[in-house]
Amino acid sequence: MNQIREYFEQIVKLSDKDWEIFSSKLKKNNYKKRETLLKIGETENYLNFIEKGSIRLFIPREENDLTFGFCFKGQFMSAYDSFLTQAPSTYQTETLTETTLWRLTFDDLQDIYKRTEIGHTIGRITAENLFLTKSQREQSLLNETAEERYLKLFTDQPHLIREIPLKYLASYIGITPQALSRIRKRIS
Repeated sequence: MNQIREYFEQIVKLSDKDWEIFSSKLKKNNYKKRETLLKIGETENYLNFIEKGSIRLFIPREENDLTFGFCFKGQFMSAYDSFLTQAPSTYQTETLTETTLWRLTFDDLQDIYKRTEIGHTIGRITAENLFLTKSQREQSLLNETAEERYLKLFTDQPHLIREIPLKYLASYIGITPQALSRIRKRIS
């Protein structure tokens, strides 16, 4: 739970009272590797902080799933559009490794917004960071080649290359596993 306070304190100073209210709402859950957290059609009711592990966001397909996001230790994670609107999700989330999450329900977050001085600031900054990540990914898909996207991942997020199966990485950068294999062979 201290990781969460440290994360927030990089953004803004938390009073002990605000932290007490926030931390009292958090629930710790452990998940096995490849465990589904949210299925298509379910409504996301949790904002999660990843203490340990990794998670992927994807649209299941008969042949190859369409992976569009990864989340790791020290990050917040959610099917955030479903969480915000409280509408059914159009994609799924699953753990890639054994994962420990600190979970906060939608209703508890609304209570934190009402009862703390800093809740809205934290919510806004978290939402802005999620938006920037999504925007950067979209720009990358529109402006870079598959090889450029792979090399950028290799440079900016080397843990992805080490921790994520290649078929998910290929889907994430928008190519087939075979095309990724050719790129890796060419640049090695």
